[in-house]
Parts: sequence; structure tokens; C-alpha cells
Amino acid sequence: MNSKDGNRISKAFARGKAFIAFLTGGDPSLEASEAFILEMIRAGADLIEIGVPFSDPIAEGEVIQRANLRALSSGTILEGLFGLVERVRGKSDVPLVFLSYLNPLFRYGYEAFFERCRAAGADGVIVPDLPFEEQAELLEPARASGVDVVSLVAPTSEARILEIAKNASGFLYIVSSMGVTGVRGAFESDVAAMVRLAKSASSIPAAVGFGVGTPDRARETARVADGVIVGSAIVRIIEERGAEAGPELYRFVKEMKSAATG
Repeated sequence: MNSKDGNRISKAFARGKAFIAFLTGGDPSLEASEAFILEMIRAGADLIEIGVPFSDPIAEGEVIQRANLRALSSGTILEGLFGLVERVRGKSDVPLVFLSYLNPLFRYGYEAFFERCRAAGADGVIVPDLPFEEQAELLEPARASGVDVVSLVAPTSEARILEIAKNASGFLYIVSSMGVTGVRGAFESDVAAMVRLAKSASSIPAAVGFGVGTPDRARETARVADGVIVGSAIVRIIEERGAEAGPELYRFVKEMKSAATG
């Protein structure tokens, strides 16, 4: 896949429970995003998701919606995010995965997007508004470039979990709750059952996101999943502290990673 040394994503999960950190690229600037990513890697993050800012992020709660607007206001575009990936890749081999809605990819051109991912060193893309049944138009150019299209499984997907897991690449993103992203007091679905069903169909790693924002929740999630995905809690720190968020991000990620792997 997209690494001369093998698939970076699979290596992230081979070391044990993976901690996956999300931020919105360009919030509050591309320079700040680079510094934040490197701090989170230094704190133990095994994989970084970089959100591509979009004007209508339908799966996101208010915290990430505001981050999208801040990033767009700072002039962030896809080409700038590819540059961000290139700079981080020059300093770290931790896998980098874009999270993007379909429209920015369509406008950039699918073949051009995946070839640019390959050249920059991005390992995959998650597209929350792309139904599994409609992935075909992305898969051919993605595979040609050695880039994973990461599939999502939601609580409403129970009848399709087996099919999605069998055809997934990179890792399987298990959505813990209905609705949009954000820290929650409790999961609304039987996450353990969803993971077990997915694992019965495929050996692909399964990571759980949506609603994981505290050490206790990270610890609970890691008991049943191969990885823990944290987004809104990280983006909230960036919202509160701006360009000076680095030290707090390091502390938070280190604590969450310890909880997930302890």
C-alpha cells in the first residue's frame, strides 16, 4: 500500500490498541496544525486524521463545525493540506488519513486527489457522506495510488456490517452513536456487538469513534475495539487555546493514550 515499507495503517494497529487523533486541518492555521500533529504524535498518537474543511459538514457537531469555519476563514484549501501532509511526513512515519466530504474530492478530481495523496504521503481517506454501495467510483483510483478508502459502520448498518467489513481496507471506523460527532455521556448502541460482528467477517482492525472524550471512555472503548478515535475533545482544546494549544494537546493525548493502552 502507500508506503515503501509496507502499509503504515496496519503497522499502527500492530503495536497494540491504537489511539487515533482528529483535528481540522488549517484550524487556526496550517502552521499551527503541523505543530499540533507533531505534538500529538510525540504524546503517543498512532494515527492522525486530518479533517478537510467544508462548508456543510453534515456529520459534525457544533465544535467541529466551528473548526471548519475557522479553517475556511484562514484560507485553507486541499493543496495546502497536501503540503501539510508532506511536511509532517518528512518528520514522522505515523499514518495520516484525510477525513473529507465527497464534494471537495469531486471538485479536485478523484484520480488527481489520490495521486496527490500518494505523492504527499497520505495513507487513506474517510468520506462520511459516501454510502458503502457508492464507493466504486473512488476505489479504482484509490487502489491505483495505494491509498485506503476507510469504510464507516453505523448503528443503523447492522444488516450490512458483514458486507462492509469483508470489503473494508485500512481499518473499519465504527460509529458508536447515532447523530453527529461530539462528546457523549454514554454510548447509544452496543458497540461491543458491532465490533464482534465486524471481526467475525474480517481481520481488519476496528476502531470506535463518536463520543470518546474522556480517559474512562477511552479505556472502556479499548476493551472491545482495536483502536480509539477522538476528535471533538481535541478540537475543543484548539478552539479554547488557539495557536497555543500544543502543550495541552500533548497532555490530553498522552493521558488518553495511556488510558486506552493501560
